[in-house]
Amino acid sequence: MLSALTTSMMRIESLAAQPDRAGRYKVCLDDGSVLRLYRQTVEDFGLYAGKELEEEKLKQLRVAAGQMSAKMRAVRIVSASSVSKADLERRLVQKGETAADAKQAVSWMEELDLLDDRKTAQQVVDRCIGIGYGLARAKQALYEKKIPKVYWDEVLAEYPDQTEKILEFLRSRLGERWEERDLRRVSDALLRRGHSYGQIRKALQIYTDLQEEDEWQI
Repeated sequence: MLSALTTSMMRIESLAAQPDRAGRYKVCLDDGSVLRLYRQTVEDFGLYAGKELEEEKLKQLRVAAGQMSAKMRAVRIVSASSVSKADLERRLVQKGETAADAKQAVSWMEELDLLDDRKTAQQVVDRCIGIGYGLARAKQALYEKKIPKVYWDEVLAEYPDQTEKILEFLRSRLGERWEERDLRRVSDALLRRGHSYGQIRKALQIYTDLQEEDEWQI
């Protein structure tokens, strides 16, 4: 006696004609579930309202949807800020992507030469220099961005002297009239910006000397 094999089917009730603000198309299934798919996924699976999907095909669709979601999110993150591979993977998972999809998206970005930890490390350090952060704050930024330590020495090797940046900070915070307690306050702020005690003492000495001489330029 032969038994009939039945295959579970799922029907697409509707497929939005236009994408949402994130560029995804809303797909409603007859079980009430909703998928939000990027155009490429819709086209790859030839989706349309009324189409029936076998259980295995639906499973493949969900996998493809997750992978595309992670890729598109990765593109948005990288476009907005400098990130390392490890940092991007972490942020994707934090945003709700699965660990597997996040890892695949990072590999995809790397293959497209859109991720380069060495380049990202240099961008992070250049930004710290531009803001006027000290060496310690630059190291902290590299750590926060999960930059592999193999790149640290190279990008920090020629970190410039920040005396002028510290003086600019002192001028903006102290002005011409200040008291001893103001020096303590501004020194603490400079320490938080990653400058060493030695650098701060040197700049404070220059600043006070210039004040006595009534000069404002080195």
